[in-house]
Amino acid sequence: MVKSNADALGIIFPNAHDTLLPELVSERTMASVPFAGRYRMIDFVLSSMVNAGLSNVSIVVKQNYHSLMDHLGAGREWDLTRKRGGLNLVPPYAEANVKRYTGRVEALASLVDFLKDQKEEYVIMCDAAVAFNFDFSKLIEAHMESNADVTVMYQRRTVPEGMKEDNYTLKVQDGRVTELLINDYRPGVQNLSMNVYIIQRESLITMINDASIRGLTYFEKDILSRNLELLNVQGYEYTGYTAWIADRKTYFEENMRLLDPKNLDALFPEDMPVYTKVHDNAPTRYAMDSHVKNSMVADGCIIEGEIENCVLFRGVKVKKGAKVKNCVLMQNTVVEPGAEVEYVVTDKNVKITADKKLAGTDTFPVYVTKGRTV
Repeated sequence: MVKSNADALGIIFPNAHDTLLPELVSERTMASVPFAGRYRMIDFVLSSMVNAGLSNVSIVVKQNYHSLMDHLGAGREWDLTRKRGGLNLVPPYAEANVKRYTGRVEALASLVDFLKDQKEEYVIMCDAAVAFNFDFSKLIEAHMESNADVTVMYQRRTVPEGMKEDNYTLKVQDGRVTELLINDYRPGVQNLSMNVYIIQRESLITMINDASIRGLTYFEKDILSRNLELLNVQGYEYTGYTAWIADRKTYFEENMRLLDPKNLDALFPEDMPVYTKVHDNAPTRYAMDSHVKNSMVADGCIIEGEIENCVLFRGVKVKKGAKVKNCVLMQNTVVEPGAEVEYVVTDKNVKITADKKLAGTDTFPVYVTKGRTV
């Protein structure tokens, strides 16, 4: 099972970037968006934390979190069912006269008393809009060695089109962040923040208390960018594999990229497993006359027709005579006999009825909402 020796606790903001993918988050958070056949987006960052030894993780929810609660349960699959620490789900404010938080400062303000009672020295904060597999102990070591006040993880890449109005880019000199740009529209490769931060717990409490008194809202814009000369903010470049979910198009593309075995191995290395909710489904059943080519098929599926270049989630049924190509079909989708489906993303429990033809394009895949019959 996972180790437990890191002197840090984790805080995840599952609703961050919900606006990037409105079709998929109308009834769920960004963190609970299904990805890679049998996982949710939160599985990657949460697994990275527990693989690095973090055994105290808080998830600060805002709205539409029933699906996330159902997926996480008590945290048993991540070995986070513990008497001290473990998985802590922080609900939104309940008072009628208090609005839901809009920035990390407001969200963290509700955690100040909790943070004061904890024993870990450091806090790692992150979102769940990027799927990556990383040993956070390396980030902790780099933070300690640089004697930084805050360390920010970033990746050198172009800003995804869907994130042009929801991004932070960094200017880094000799490891130190000297400039933090908000909503960077510049073309080409930039130091794009992954919204992963590590900071000393006592320092975070002080920052949040001070920011709350002054009515500040955003951790990056109101605290970091205004105090880069006073704070030693270090940048940590991440060079591993990432899947950035910025809109419906990138969601489709990032799933398709995992059909390349090199990408799949990079996101799921043998020594760093990704944990998820166990469903105990039966293995996938392939009929004698079915045809499958270059596809990722989760457990519990029944394939009687033809599939090519597809990512199928648990319990998908492709009936005899159906043809499915270049598609992402979520849990319990049914494609009935004679249907032809290409460049389509279906949500859970969708039915494509017999002899229907449904097609999008590689740049604009068709999306079918949850529970819809076409």
